[in-house]
Amino acid sequence: MTHPAIVTTNLTKTFGTTRALDDFSLTAPTGQVTGFLGPNGSGKSTAIRVLLGMLRADSGSAKVLGLDPWADAVELHRRVAYVPGDTNLWPSLTGGEAIDVLTRHQRGTTHRKRRAELLERFDLDPTKKARSYSKGNRQKVSLVAAFSTDAELFLLDEPTSGLDPLMEATFTEEVRALRDRGATVLLSSHILSEVEKLCDTVTIIRAGRDVESGTLTELRHLTRSKVTARTQADATQLTRLDAVHDLRVEGDRLTFDVDDAHIAELLPELHRLDVEHLTITPPSLEDLFLRHYGDDLSEAQEEDAS
Repeated sequence: MTHPAIVTTNLTKTFGTTRALDDFSLTAPTGQVTGFLGPNGSGKSTAIRVLLGMLRADSGSAKVLGLDPWADAVELHRRVAYVPGDTNLWPSLTGGEAIDVLTRHQRGTTHRKRRAELLERFDLDPTKKARSYSKGNRQKVSLVAAFSTDAELFLLDEPTSGLDPLMEATFTEEVRALRDRGATVLLSSHILSEVEKLCDTVTIIRAGRDVESGTLTELRHLTRSKVTARTQADATQLTRLDAVHDLRVEGDRLTFDVDDAHIAELLPELHRLDVEHLTITPPSLEDLFLRHYGDDLSEAQEEDAS
């Protein structure tokens, strides 16, 4: 049986009076892409720094590739590739020299070939000084360095920050290629579409706590699909169904939300209404995200308005 690449249990980390991680638990299966979803300030980067052995948790346990990230950091770093959300480089080095430093444990023909391929794919000029790079180009340096290695585990913390849509598409293809070769990826992001495209499982973090974990299918079952239909019949009778929520009728058009588990029993009811047109839109990760952060976002918007 294959053990998970990452297992953390009840991690706690405080900075003064701020509790960055609060009994946080996460499992990343080997050979899969695990999404780590949450807004800025939710504790994602702190958790990743604990996994890298850059921070020591106050309590709880963490195993990364079977190792203790704090006690075995040197060995672990040889097997892990890391891309931060904001890459800082040595200003006097060229991009190519910075990649050489970041991949100093990687040598050989295969690595050089892979490096050249990635430089072309990410459209990065390695001869320019790092001080002249934009934020997006600094991210490209970090991505080329990481993806050119034969690491077992890739920790990607907001990796597409500063990239244009074309480069984001290239990033997506490269992550899928990593999964295809059996590598494990932990993708930390607040970009819902990015996680939805790439991830096999997702963990949502809020205020340092894991609030939901599972496959995309499992998490979608926790929310509701949106139904839009047209009918000439009286649709208000649908309100007697417990599965129907927020029914709105405008002329012959009706919209409502329905619990996914009850869609099958809803269809005969719609048939009796002589529905002429029907669209059922499954919930996205954004729906799930708002389920946990809606109150916070509303409060932030009210503060901005005031």
